[in-house]
Amino acid sequence: MTSRRRKFAAVLGVTALGAVALTGCSSGSDRDADRIDVGVLVITMFDPENAVWLQREQLPTTVEVAGAYKPVRCNNDHLCVAETGQGKANAAATMMAILGSDKFNFDRAYFLTAGIAGTPPDRGTLGSAVWARRVVDFDLGNHLDPAEAPGVPYGFRPVEDYNTAAYDLDTALVDKVYDATREATLADSPEATAERAMYPGQEGRKPSVMKCDTMTGDDFYSGKQLSDTARYIMGLRTKGQGDYCTTQMEDNATATALEAHGYLDRYLSLRTVSNFDQPYPGQSVVDHIDHSTAGFQLGLDNAYTVGRAAADYLLKNPPAK
Repeated sequence: MTSRRRKFAAVLGVTALGAVALTGCSSGSDRDADRIDVGVLVITMFDPENAVWLQREQLPTTVEVAGAYKPVRCNNDHLCVAETGQGKANAAATMMAILGSDKFNFDRAYFLTAGIAGTPPDRGTLGSAVWARRVVDFDLGNHLDPAEAPGVPYGFRPVEDYNTAAYDLDTALVDKVYDATREATLADSPEATAERAMYPGQEGRKPSVMKCDTMTGDDFYSGKQLSDTARYIMGLRTKGQGDYCTTQMEDNATATALEAHGYLDRYLSLRTVSNFDQPYPGQSVVDHIDHSTAGFQLGLDNAYTVGRAAADYLLKNPPAK
């Protein structure tokens, strides 16, 4: 979402780092020896999400990947960090390029999205860290004007499954990582406390680590009607099992690329709450969408805090061969 980039890119400056590009050799054995064994690939989507990892980790190896949005950064502890670009098209293209590259060995890798998201105010709160059990696509189907199609709930018809509209993530893996991170100390701020208080039921809430489900849409929406539509679509796509609590722009695309390469069972989606998906009473949707939310920096900080704790756990507990 270009507006998100314009709005927040200045919050965290991305420092240029010294880089060592890896190139493959001509023989198969030499090429295999040069491949980086990845233990955890952290997946970020835009510069501020990526910057917290580049600034707080030592990632001295830079790998240029043809077709990827940005280079992948790695260290000797088998931790790598990628930036896909925003939206489903960028995420799918970058992930397919990285997963298809002969510069990495993903045989024993986990894949961890660590990014920010919105939440409905009756479900989450600013700064919370959410592990997704399911990722569901908001866009696929028929979106009709509700006023002209009063018989169609929320103006949405699913039409078909599309194969990419909903993914169930590995429940056992999600539960293990949730248990490993649930006691993480999350950042909060007086500004976020004041912003929460503008919403009914939010006063006094604190960020926490949660499990629920995430909605992927290329459109950065604002408003209760669209939030309720997302909840309705979540219910349809998951046969009533889904619990909509975050909204973001990439995870179905990332999951699709991982499924194509046989890695979906090692995928985790962590989304931290940077904003509410609708205005507070008396605020317009335009003001809401243009508002510099106090949750943005909290979301970035907590995505790193919880994501790093998850990476530590995963690196110590690699997948079975």
